[in-house]
Amino acid sequence: MKSILAGLRAAGMALGVLCVLVSSVHAQSVHDPLPSWNDDPAKQAIVNFVASTTTAGNPAFVAPEARFATFDQDGTLWVEHPIYAQLAFAFCRVAALAPQHPAWKTTEPFKSVLVGDRAAIGKLTMKDLEQILLATHTGMTTGQFSTVVKDWLAHARDPR
Repeated sequence: MKSILAGLRAAGMALGVLCVLVSSVHAQSVHDPLPSWNDDPAKQAIVNFVASTTTAGNPAFVAPEARFATFDQDGTLWVEHPIYAQLAFAFCRVAALAPQHPAWKTTEPFKSVLVGDRAAIGKLTMKDLEQILLATHTGMTTGQFSTVVKDWLAHARDPR
């Protein structure tokens, strides 16, 4: 009789542990898939799209072997408006470094950046942009560059 009770107790404990495990797995799967996003229509559209295309039986279901993802620099993965963040950083560096380079006040492409001439900035060539990047991104260690970027990110604000 004792062995039957011990067996029942062990089975009951095993069942209890199994219930806890199953409920914790379920609880973990009900988390917010995009916790850092605002709860807005864009987020809901993405969540709904993923749910509908990955749920078997849904008319929009896509079989796993037919799924693929393409990422583009369309503003969702790369800030590009009004200009790329990397370019905004370089232009800010031109202003920060200008006191050490007085000739930039009268030398293109730096002059246009320093006076904020949007029309002229819009006409900068790839060679002009390379000149700006060379002047603003070199002459320091990667650690120094990292510090400059982190400081810029902490203080930069979109003018809009």
